[in-house]
Amino acid sequence: MESWRIAALLVAACLSASASDQFESECYTANGEDYRGRQNQTSLEGGRPCLFWNETFQHPYNTIKYPNGEGGLGPHNFCRNPDGDVRPWCYIADLEDGIYWKYCDIPTCQMPGNLGCFKDSGDPTPLSGGYQTSNKLTIQNCISFCRNQRYKLAGMESGYACFCGNDLDYHRHGDAPSTECNHVCFGDHTQPCGGDGRVIVFDTKVGACGGNYTSPSAVIYSPDFPDKYRPGRVCYWTIQVPGASVILFNFTFFNIVDQTDMVELLDGYSNQVLARFDGRNPPRDIVNITADFVILYFYSDRTNEAQGFSVLYHALRNQAVSPVEEDDVGDEEDTSTVRPLTGSTTASQNGKSSLRYFVITSSPANMPGQWPGPGRTAGHSTNPRPSRQSAGQIHVCRALRLNPGSSSTDLLPSLCLRRNSRTTDQRRVQPKCADQLLVKNEQTAQKELDASRCAYS
Repeated sequence: MESWRIAALLVAACLSASASDQFESECYTANGEDYRGRQNQTSLEGGRPCLFWNETFQHPYNTIKYPNGEGGLGPHNFCRNPDGDVRPWCYIADLEDGIYWKYCDIPTCQMPGNLGCFKDSGDPTPLSGGYQTSNKLTIQNCISFCRNQRYKLAGMESGYACFCGNDLDYHRHGDAPSTECNHVCFGDHTQPCGGDGRVIVFDTKVGACGGNYTSPSAVIYSPDFPDKYRPGRVCYWTIQVPGASVILFNFTFFNIVDQTDMVELLDGYSNQVLARFDGRNPPRDIVNITADFVILYFYSDRTNEAQGFSVLYHALRNQAVSPVEEDDVGDEEDTSTVRPLTGSTTASQNGKSSLRYFVITSSPANMPGQWPGPGRTAGHSTNPRPSRQSAGQIHVCRALRLNPGSSSTDLLPSLCLRRNSRTTDQRRVQPKCADQLLVKNEQTAQKELDASRCAYS
């Protein structure tokens, strides 16, 4: 038992070290609302020093008004984003022009999948594929638009313009500081959508409903991220890393509404549920699964929506906790367009993984026990069946969804909405995006499912 504890600690240390090499980020949200780093000036080069949050009583955000650490505030002067702005910021000493706060340019606060802020000189554009404009643009609207056209990259500019492409030299015109991509998205004023002559570029795998992963390390986001996940979502991601003996899962961000929406980790060979999390039972530790094939499963009911989750996984090769080399990397594939299947399901008593229209697994009668205390890893041993089925042989029935598309709208740059002062702490209303994907009603979905045939994914 003692040797297992030592091994678990080594595994956790290896995860932290290796993951930090590949995903050097202190933020897993698009606007850095989760930033808890220690940068205390607006820029590392020539930036203004930040004021202490317990000395800013003349301003809306301070430790008297938020004494319990809300938004990461405390007796320090680190950059934070307590009001859901487009990125972390801090109060500064008053300047001659009356500005008393500034955004922080934090190199380590860039969510995985956000490739950065780049200059756009126009000819050629950084991304030369599809293009649309929308007065309801959000990051995920643009990503979904580009993903549906099979592009790997999506870029947002000036708050309303969306560009797509596969251009590997999207930075041909030069990099730009993250603070130059602070124009708010017209469809969500908490998200950054580039700037004037500045494009913020994202990988279109962000927020996909499903995918196949074979790389040793990656970050997976809930569907529609960084937008809220929509009701009626059922998604699965297969994580199969050849040569791995352990896969570690670290939920770096988790915001699920209640226990009717859930995230599960299943053994890829036996379909046994190894861990289950929901709004009342969030993950509190690194989850250690002894297997090389794991299924990440997400379900949301037809009433709830929330911010979702991000999970960083890292595969290790053997008991010596050696990380799997990049030579074993395969291409990640988005399976969000898998056709629906039909057939009966064997619903378990608690009905967790066996759902109407969706066949992922049957929940076991007994779940793993309590997780260990903070800072430890939770180990789950699995006994794969002798005859292993491949990822392509998993039965998955999916709900039908309709993409109504959206027409381009010509907008004037003057429509860009930006907040220029912090005279109030009133939160901004987040407009709903009308051109997001819509879930068909149950009656329509049932008719189409009855007319379709079950097939392997």
